Amino acid sequence: MNLKNLLIIIFIIIGLIVVLNFRDHNFKRAIDACVAGSQKLEKPMTIDEAKKFCEKKIMNKD
Repeated sequence: MNLKNLLIIIFIIIGLIVVLNFRDHNFKRAIDACVAGSQKLEKPMTIDEAKKFCEKKIMNKD
């Protein structure tokens, strides 16, 4: 194996590690936004209720 191929493999492995470590970032931000929005409803929920509701809705994508 030459140096170029080795560098490409190392770059791919580092890229996979970064992607796997940050894959939940957008999900967590969506949950936070949903919880913040649920506090402005006519019938506000507790934070735990809102978080469970938002996780359920986001996971089902309904």
